[in-house]
Amino acid sequence: MSILIRGGTVVNADREFRADVLCQDGKIIAVGEHLSAPADTEIIDASGQYVMPGGIDPHTHMNLPFMGTVTADDFFTGTAAGLAGGTTTIIDFVIPDPKQPLMDAYKTWRGWAEKSAGDYSFHVAVTWWDDSVHADMGTLVRDYGVNSFKHFMAYKNAIMADDEILVKSFSRALELGAMPTVHAENGELVFLLQQELLKKGITGPEAHPLSRPPMVEGEAANRAIAIANVLNTPVYIVHVSCIESLEAITRARSKGQRVFGEVLAGHLTIDDSVYRHPDFDFAAGHVMSPPFRSKEHQAALWQGLQGGNLHTTATDHCTFCDTQKAAGKSDFTKIPNGCGGVEDRMAVIWDAGVNSGKLTPSEFVKVTSTNAAQIFNIYPRKGAVAVGADADVVVWDPQGTRTISAKTQFAKGGFNVFEGRTVRGIPSHTISAGKLVFKQGELRAVQGAGRHVDRPAFSPIYDALGRMASQAAPKAVQR
Repeated sequence: MSILIRGGTVVNADREFRADVLCQDGKIIAVGEHLSAPADTEIIDASGQYVMPGGIDPHTHMNLPFMGTVTADDFFTGTAAGLAGGTTTIIDFVIPDPKQPLMDAYKTWRGWAEKSAGDYSFHVAVTWWDDSVHADMGTLVRDYGVNSFKHFMAYKNAIMADDEILVKSFSRALELGAMPTVHAENGELVFLLQQELLKKGITGPEAHPLSRPPMVEGEAANRAIAIANVLNTPVYIVHVSCIESLEAITRARSKGQRVFGEVLAGHLTIDDSVYRHPDFDFAAGHVMSPPFRSKEHQAALWQGLQGGNLHTTATDHCTFCDTQKAAGKSDFTKIPNGCGGVEDRMAVIWDAGVNSGKLTPSEFVKVTSTNAAQIFNIYPRKGAVAVGADADVVVWDPQGTRTISAKTQFAKGGFNVFEGRTVRGIPSHTISAGKLVFKQGELRAVQGAGRHVDRPAFSPIYDALGRMASQAAPKAVQR
């Protein structure tokens, strides 16, 4: 069956214009005015609404085994929640245990992901090193459509990558035409500060941000960027949460280095007062790493997004319920790190960004979809409303409202960091692979309908990324 979206305003990263959009067999086959369609075509009236590429969340954790438990959202419930919020593609993370072959972990995650309702792809973490890791990275790039590798600079005595691993993995990624990505926190400092706080009897969620101050993140970001610079390797810094990390990215980009920054919807809109809330479940529900920061950092992150030094918006969707978070009732270091958001990212960023005048609709499309597609080499298959692109489309009602609540969300976990926020600007319809999967509050997600998205290697990587690195003149961070 075909779907014709009629009478809306198409918004791409470069422009907006009035047009109908015709989807058939999973692809967009026509974009233009006064389109006709076969008799059995489903018509969506988009009058007064925007028609945009489906969102791409480049940072999620579905079905993740972590800190002795497993996330509440699996690949079906998590991707289904994303569809309800206008996100049609996720890039999740394969995280091998130390000494576990990368290919073994990858095949496990691919098996879990077969139940996805929306399209998905994977970054693969490098948590240790030997010759087999070197070989598996090549296999993943050449044969399995992986073009990015994750490095945790935090989580000492678990999955932390030291400088030797960073150097070897960054070098191998460059050889393969793949993108290194980095969780930037100094794991040694975090571990030391955690132990000192526990010795002082500070054991509740309020200790979490104290153990991970901004400079811990800034130091790691500077170090990762310096290593990438020496090796002449592009690098992508995930969940940038503070001025110090943003300044490191801005400095490097002003000198022509290929550095890309990601910011979470939560870090743009939630401040660190949540950790001082007297209710343990509320405070623990906000425990994630890096933690939420003060309003000063939020303002800087918005400037980074507006100025082109932060490129993508994500969620780090990683849901745990109250009973799971309660594992850290007497020791904050045992609270499973993670918050949700895949269902709410686009509405929150539209409400806080477009409605406030910080972003235009086209800039919104850039930071929620197109930039991620370009950085991870799936553009224009994803990230554009254009003939030949995948029929992943969201019809966006700029006047529609919704009050976010765990009671009404589709995501699991029973908690929502945006609880009680009323947003203006929500999806009325979501189309994934040419199928109508969300219609005016009704979720029609189908388990197993999602497809794995192969992401080709960059060859050479500089040609593909150099164009994007030069698109926006870097602007200094205002403090």
